[in-house]
Amino acid sequence: MAFTCATGKHRRPSRVKRTTTNAVGVAALTTTGVIGALAAPAFAAGTPVEQTGLIRAVSMGDEVAAKIDAQAAAQKQAAELKKAEEAARKRAAEKAAQERAAKVRAAREAERRRLNAFVAPIFHSYVSTGYKTGGSLWSSGSHTGIDFHAASGTPVHAVGSGTVVETGWGGAYGNQIVIRMNDGTYTQYGHLSSIGVSAGQRVTPGQPIALSGATGNVTGPHLHFEARTSPEYGSDMDPVAYLRAHGVNV
Repeated sequence: MAFTCATGKHRRPSRVKRTTTNAVGVAALTTTGVIGALAAPAFAAGTPVEQTGLIRAVSMGDEVAAKIDAQAAAQKQAAELKKAEEAARKRAAEKAAQERAAKVRAAREAERRRLNAFVAPIFHSYVSTGYKTGGSLWSSGSHTGIDFHAASGTPVHAVGSGTVVETGWGGAYGNQIVIRMNDGTYTQYGHLSSIGVSAGQRVTPGQPIALSGATGNVTGPHLHFEARTSPEYGSDMDPVAYLRAHGVNV
């Protein structure tokens, strides 16, 4: 005969059921512990791999930084080298300009000295008749200039820089040239066989202006040379002293 329980009333669980439940809980805990124990090594095993990747990334970053630093250093060195080269070129250009300017100044100074220099009217000659030598050959009773020994046709040179003021026949002087020098004095060249300049022409020291000869009142070919304070006859001064005062060895 079967018995039924009253509706709405609870019955106390049996011992067997409680025991089973406890067993299941222990099993679950045990299983969880085992899984956790098994999973822990696996997680731990993955950590070195991640660390290796991090180290590799850091290493690559260091390499990139080193390359950037090296590139920056190379660019800086190139900029400094370019700056040094530009400075060197500038110094070289300045030096070249200074040298050119110095050469120009030297050339101008040399030309100035040349134009201010004096030379003998006949090269490699000597004075054959001195200044103020007396005799009947001269209308004044004495020699108003000096004579340079010279065969006919010997080149005659301007003794310094000046302007030709007179050329042509000069009576007792024969064919003559008178030059107003830059210092305001005058020089005369007489007894010429040929004249190579004209009035108004500028001449420079040593420039050929004529050929010596024996025209006018002479006893033979030579060059008569006078130094004067004016272009007029009678304003003569000692030609030897005049030339020596200008550095000519006579």
